[in-house]
Amino acid sequence: MAAALLDRFLSSDGSSYPADFQNILNLMSVSKSIGTSSEEFIWKAYSFGKEAHKGQLRKSGEPYFSHCIEVATILAEMELDPVTISAALLHDVIEDTGYTNKDVEQEFSEELAHLVDGVTKLSDIKFRSEEDKQAVNFRKMLLSVADDIRVIIIKFADRLHNMRTLEHLPAVKQRRIARETRDVYAPLAHRLGMYRIKSEMEDLIFKILEPKASRDLDRLMSKRQVFFEKYIQKFMDPVKTRMDASGIEATYKSRFKSRYSIFRKMRDQNRPFEDVYDIYAIRVIVKQVEDCYSVLGLVHSFYKPIQERFKDFIAQPKANGYQSIQTTVVGPDGLPIEVQVRTIEMDRTAEEGVAAHWQYKERGSKTTQDDIDQQVNWLRNLVDILQTEDTTTSHQFMDLLKIDLYKDEIFVYTPKGEVRILPLGATPLDFAFDVHSQVGIHCIGAKVNGRIKPLNSNLVSGDKVEIITSDSQKPNSSWLKFVKTSKAKSNIRKWIKGQEFEQSVHLGKEILEKELRKISKAKEWKHLKDPYMTLKFESEEKMIASIGSGHRTVTSILTKFFPDEYLNPKPEKTESQFAESFLKRARRNTKGVSIQGIDNMMISFGKCCNPIPGDPIIGFITRGRGITVHQKTCDTVGSNLVEKERIIDVDWSAAKAQKFLVRLKVLAQERKHLVRDVTETISAYDINIDTLSMKVDGDVVTGLVIVEVEGVKQLDRLKSKLLASDGVISVERE
Repeated sequence: MAAALLDRFLSSDGSSYPADFQNILNLMSVSKSIGTSSEEFIWKAYSFGKEAHKGQLRKSGEPYFSHCIEVATILAEMELDPVTISAALLHDVIEDTGYTNKDVEQEFSEELAHLVDGVTKLSDIKFRSEEDKQAVNFRKMLLSVADDIRVIIIKFADRLHNMRTLEHLPAVKQRRIARETRDVYAPLAHRLGMYRIKSEMEDLIFKILEPKASRDLDRLMSKRQVFFEKYIQKFMDPVKTRMDASGIEATYKSRFKSRYSIFRKMRDQNRPFEDVYDIYAIRVIVKQVEDCYSVLGLVHSFYKPIQERFKDFIAQPKANGYQSIQTTVVGPDGLPIEVQVRTIEMDRTAEEGVAAHWQYKERGSKTTQDDIDQQVNWLRNLVDILQTEDTTTSHQFMDLLKIDLYKDEIFVYTPKGEVRILPLGATPLDFAFDVHSQVGIHCIGAKVNGRIKPLNSNLVSGDKVEIITSDSQKPNSSWLKFVKTSKAKSNIRKWIKGQEFEQSVHLGKEILEKELRKISKAKEWKHLKDPYMTLKFESEEKMIASIGSGHRTVTSILTKFFPDEYLNPKPEKTESQFAESFLKRARRNTKGVSIQGIDNMMISFGKCCNPIPGDPIIGFITRGRGITVHQKTCDTVGSNLVEKERIIDVDWSAAKAQKFLVRLKVLAQERKHLVRDVTETISAYDINIDTLSMKVDGDVVTGLVIVEVEGVKQLDRLKSKLLASDGVISVERE
């Protein structure tokens, strides 16, 4: 740190600190958030970070620590607290230097170390794909938000400065980072109300991803700049005069909307720049809420409002905390222009979002952590989902993260008048899950404004929704096709996954027990101590479920404990021996065959068609061998129809409720969950599985299944259903 300490006394402007550090202090002093002890704390972080990154360079050739200083400067402009500024100066220390999180905690504080750790990417882990890497890092960052929202504020400042300096990276990497910023960071900043950060990010994204369109739009906007400045003055002069006369104090801002939002409007509405009139906005900032409505009345007394463009976000704030009155009026010369009216605090919140709430909290304002929780409620819900769903895949995680980022909002009401904010296109089922996960799970219907509506109908702002529940109602996978919120999707998936797990456990137990009986090791297995731990499963249930779901074969598990049974296996039966054994078992379930009018006859079964109980059968008198029983559809019988006198009626001697064994051969493409899907299909018909075996040969699986059926009709329905399963090639009776 000696070099950093020396810098303190060698700054070019004669101050006691380097110029870049002094600039941070100056920005913080504006909000009076800096004191002597805080100043020393930040200086210590500056010195520590500069020494830690010594010798490291950015792609531009600048010292790497200059990036950390710029990130801290962005946060100082936003008037964040000293600990956050210090964390910004150290945000890359754990990731890019030899220091650990423990080092930072010991040198500074647990609070600062937690912020730095939350922003740090997981660089030591090898990922299968860029999506996996992205998902894991976002997941880590968002879980840190559960404890401290400042983690995301630091990350936004970090990403913003990286976007400002992208020109030093290869074009391919520039575009990848710009797309990631477009897809996640910018919409996330929007949802947290951080408009200034979001707008600059989007304009930088626009330059990278649409360079020609960006240059063209810059040229067009510069041409209209002078016109708009004169037009705004003409528009505001009469309003200002009336406000001054009424004693309303106000400040005024006017600006173009962000270039990217103008470009999107031109693209989405297929309109040239000249036909986009609401690209300029006027902001009137007053001291108190009452003045907002007074100013609105004055503006409307001079200019005709466009009713459908009026929005009162003061009475009904957005989910991200944004408050303002927005009205679009027809100004001089018939041009529409948007006017926003808000208080000073509302303006700060609109620009800085959740960061503004943190500012007020640090200054001892009435704003509390509850206010912050309310502003980022949707994000905290997402964090809750992430904490309970350890097995969410990268793809599912990114879907959950993006679901709510691009949606406009609607405001709907509970029967008691409580407001619920949902994304545009949300359904009564989304509303039910928003109220409570159990309300959603048992939702059977909904009344919207007193009338029954389908669960997949779209809600609109102002709807009053009453959910009808039933204890017998359970989610189904079709719900996933129309719900819009991450909370609804996550809860539905979790419930379905729980049901699948239960079914896998049930099937896994059956398979395991049958295999243990087959190798005569059931007693030995019971006396094993926690076999699942040997196989590195979290619990016995998860081990058994892995068998039922097809993730692990029962053989691979039992080989660990009874190797002799599998290393020196008993000679397997041939296919014909298996078939013969099955036919004997199948026919054993009946009392034989009843033959009308003939007694004491010898019976045999045709090997050409292997009839089993349940099949329509016919008898054929053979010389010296009694009666041979065939299926009625057997080709052998058909070829002997000329000898009609040798054909007799026979039937199975079975009770009406008798079930019959049938052996099916299933050919399918090898895939995950194949065993589970086959067994679930069979179970759905309330058909018992007697035996199940699957053999994999390359990409093809051959399954032999013995099931108990009530008759041929039930068997035919089962075969059709199995054939309709994903990847199943054929289903034939053996």
